[in-house]
Amino acid sequence: MKKLYLLAALFALFQTTPVFADHMVESYVARLGHSDHFNSYGEPLSSVAAIIRQDRANYHVFGRSDREDESDNYFSSKHNRATLEAIVRNSRLSRAVLSEIVNGEPLVKITIWSQRYGDDYIEVRVIRD
Repeated sequence: MKKLYLLAALFALFQTTPVFADHMVESYVARLGHSDHFNSYGEPLSSVAAIIRQDRANYHVFGRSDREDESDNYFSSKHNRATLEAIVRNSRLSRAVLSEIVNGEPLVKITIWSQRYGDDYIEVRVIRD
């Protein structure tokens, strides 16, 4: 009978305690506009990571932002912007979102997440305006 109570207690503990909970680092809204689709040399960008990275460089480094762009602390760091390719690789972005970013100028909400035992990743939601 003691084993049954112990098993029940352990089960209850694991049901209420997030063992590997992800932690939201930051969230912001940005328009991935025309200038965000070109690098500093005027060459077109074709990956989601490159476009988001250019958007944040435009905002933090070059002082060029779209009207809807919000600030963030995470990508104000050059090092963190450099990790965007890995962060996007770790993310589960739908084909529709990927296509909208590469082929359009969507307004997006970007949330940066940190895993307790893993790599950071982002969640990107297109905001219909």
